Amino acid sequence: QVQLVESGGGLVQPGGSLRLSCAASVSSSIFVMYWYRQAAGKQRELVAASSSGGITNYADSVKGRFTISRDNAKNTVYLQMNSLKPEDTAVYYCNAKWSWHDVWGQGTQVTVSS
Repeated sequence: QVQLVESGGGLVQPGGSLRLSCAASVSSSIFVMYWYRQAAGKQRELVAASSSGGITNYADSVKGRFTISRDNAKNTVYLQMNSLKPEDTAVYYCNAKWSWHDVWGQGTQVTVSS
């Protein structure tokens, strides 16, 4: 069983930065990794994706501000979040897919407020 653990969330002022981490319990180099978020009362949305080959994609709302990256030695994927806006406030979830596997982390709260 693969487990994902998110960390790095918290309270930040508008314009600030956070780096979220998602640590896998096993090697994650072959996984397609995703970051989703879900704001209170809203649908879950895809924020960023990273293929095993290093191809990345981002939601239009975060392009130019967020960066997804991997550290294979640490079995960890990151989401660097810059120029944060109040509308970025949400619970952020890490997700990994490979073959038939589909694994989710527990989520980490990000709150952007002054």
